[in-house]
Amino acid sequence: MLVALASFFPIYWAVITSIKPDGEVISGSNSLIPNRVVFDSYIHIWNNTNIGIWYINSMVTSLIITALVIVSSAGCAYALSQLDFPGRRVIYVLILACFMVPMQALIVNHFVLMAQFKLLNTWAGIILPQLIVPVVIIVYKQFFDSVPKEFREAAQMDSAGHLKILFRIYLPMNWGVTASLAIITFIGAWNSFLWPFLAATGEATMTVPVGITQVKDAYGIVYGKLMASAVVAGLPVAVVYLIFQRRVTQAIMLSAGVKG
Repeated sequence: MLVALASFFPIYWAVITSIKPDGEVISGSNSLIPNRVVFDSYIHIWNNTNIGIWYINSMVTSLIITALVIVSSAGCAYALSQLDFPGRRVIYVLILACFMVPMQALIVNHFVLMAQFKLLNTWAGIILPQLIVPVVIIVYKQFFDSVPKEFREAAQMDSAGHLKILFRIYLPMNWGVTASLAIITFIGAWNSFLWPFLAATGEATMTVPVGITQVKDAYGIVYGKLMASAVVAGLPVAVVYLIFQRRVTQAIMLSAGVKG
C-alpha cells in the first residue's frame, strides 16, 4: 500500500495542480486539496494550443507504428522459426545483439538518415526509426517455435503459401500474445519523447509528449496549464491500461522473460 501510494501521489499532485487557480499555484501553497476548483487550465490549453493536432499526430503515428511493428515482426519471426535458409542463425544473433544497443545511441544516425531522405518534420520521419523493436520478434519466435510443424506442412499440402499460413494459422493460435504485444507497443509509441522531439521541428507535426513542452506564456512556465496538458496527454494510456491491464502485464512479463 505504501508503494502504491508513493507511485500514485505524483499523478494526484498533477491533477490537483491542474484544477487550482493560477494564483494558488504560484503562491507556493502545498495544500493537498485545492481551495477552489477551476478548469481554466484545461480551457486554456484547448483554446490556445494545438493539442487537438498533437492528439491526432500521436494517435496516427502510434497506430501505424503498432500495426507495422506487429506485421513485420511476426513475418520476421515466422521466417526465423519455420523456414530454413542460409544465415538464419546469424540474423537471429544480430537481433538478440540489438538489446545491447539502446535507442539513444542511434539517435544521431537516425537523425542524419532522416535528414538525407528529407523526412524530418513528417509523420514518416517520426515513425520509421521507431519500427525497430527486437523484443517483439523474439517473443513471436519463441511462440512460433512451440507450434508443431505438422500444422504448416498440412497447410502447404493444401497449397497454402507462407503468408496465408502465418495470418490464418500461426497468428490466430497466438492471438493473446499478439494483443499483448500490440498494446505495449502502442503505449511505448504514445509515450515516446526523445526521437519525436528531435524529428518534429514544427507544432503541426508534434506529438502530445513533445507538444506539452510548448505550453508556456510570456512569464515562463505556467505550472497549472503544464499539469493540465500532462494529465490530458496521459489519459489515453491510462484508459488503455485500465481496460487491458491483464494483457499489458502479460506483455511486460514476456518482455522481461526474454531480456532475462
